Amino acid sequence: MPTIGEVLAQLAQQLEQVYEQPEARTMSEWVLEHFLQTNRFGLMQKRAGAASEILLEQVRQAQQRLLRQEPLQYVLGEASFYGREFKVTPAVLIPRPETEELVQWVVKTYERHPEVRLLDIGTGSGCIPITLAAELEQAHVWGLDVSGDALEVAKRNALELGQRVEWLQQDILREVPGLPPHSLDAVISNPPYVLEQEKELMRENVLHHEPHLALFVPNEDPLLFYRRIAEVAQRLLKPGGRLFFEINEQFAQETVAMLQAQGYSEARVRTDLRGKERMVAATWAGN
Repeated sequence: MPTIGEVLAQLAQQLEQVYEQPEARTMSEWVLEHFLQTNRFGLMQKRAGAASEILLEQVRQAQQRLLRQEPLQYVLGEASFYGREFKVTPAVLIPRPETEELVQWVVKTYERHPEVRLLDIGTGSGCIPITLAAELEQAHVWGLDVSGDALEVAKRNALELGQRVEWLQQDILREVPGLPPHSLDAVISNPPYVLEQEKELMRENVLHHEPHLALFVPNEDPLLFYRRIAEVAQRLLKPGGRLFFEINEQFAQETVAMLQAQGYSEARVRTDLRGKERMVAATWAGN
């Protein structure tokens, strides 16, 4: 039987066929940590131990999928977000670090006013509303998505993480969420914002495996979802309620202009940790 260290080295070597060496090494460590249910320090301690038949088969299957450039998070069935592990499947977008920054902005806004009512539109895995429910323990949180498969993943995550979120399956482009008018403190959304023409710039593991429904918008209407969500939010937000968006960095100022044209005030753009304009918030004063 090979040692765990040998299995790690062999996996990294195989993955170098499609990934750069540092990335292949890191991915290999994550695979072994996942199947051994340990952390990086624990993996180092186990390196000299013999790999079991079960582990060898698990690694073999993971290797096959990773060589097809299937995202690591789908292979392992989970992704980290805001210090928690979320189940993910190809029905949902893999949570991204910049979305953690959007959530942090919302948490900081309401941490002194915890009894808030929040709606996340385009919820996917549920990482946004579940995290908000966990961080703002007295909040009443809803998550909305058009995809029933995505909502099944979100419901499972809420159950496993012990958080209460109410779920709505609706098409935001055609329907208005069935919530009382002017009852929400904030609407949050990370909607589709990648232009169709940007497909050729995307990594294959994203383009060929993550749900296009959650990624792409028409080239001729990049603000399609933002404009509609802003319209719907006017009916749902209390006076003084806020809208929080994750955005395509190319369209920060266009998003601000659209919100101002709809009657929103205090529109602010925020940069992410890499200095890119990736978030916008605005206030609805009410009619």
